[in-house]
Amino acid sequence: MKPFDNKCVKRGMTMRELTQITGYTARQVRYLIAEGFVPPPTGGRANAVYGETHVAAIERYQHLRAAGFSPASIRLLLKTQTGVPVEIIPGVSLIVDPSMIAEDVPIDQLMEHIRSVLNRIFSQQN
Repeated sequence: MKPFDNKCVKRGMTMRELTQITGYTARQVRYLIAEGFVPPPTGGRANAVYGETHVAAIERYQHLRAAGFSPASIRLLLKTQTGVPVEIIPGVSLIVDPSMIAEDVPIDQLMEHIRSVLNRIFSQQN
C-alpha cells in the first residue's frame, strides 16, 4: 500500500491498518493524538477504531511539516483556525484554511476562481 492512497482508506481501521496507510509508526500516531493533531480513536483504548478523519489529520500534519511549520506553529494554526499563508509572489500571499490542506480540492476550479479574482482586483486599479 502506498501511504495516503485514498483507495486504501476504510472506516473502522485498527492501529496497524492506520500505520500501513499513513506510513507513520504507532508511536508517531500516538504522539499526534496526545498532542492534539489527530483526534482520539473511537471505541476506547482496548477497542480503538480509526477512520478517514484520522488519515486526513495525519496527512494535514505531514503537509504542514513539509511546508516548514513547526509542531508549535501547527498547533496554533489548528487551535485558532487561522489560515496558512503561502507567498505566491512578493506582495501576494494566499491564505489557506488548515482544514483544506490534504483534502481533495478541485484545483482547476480553485485556480480559475483565484485568477478571476486577481483579474478583477488588478483591472480595477487602472
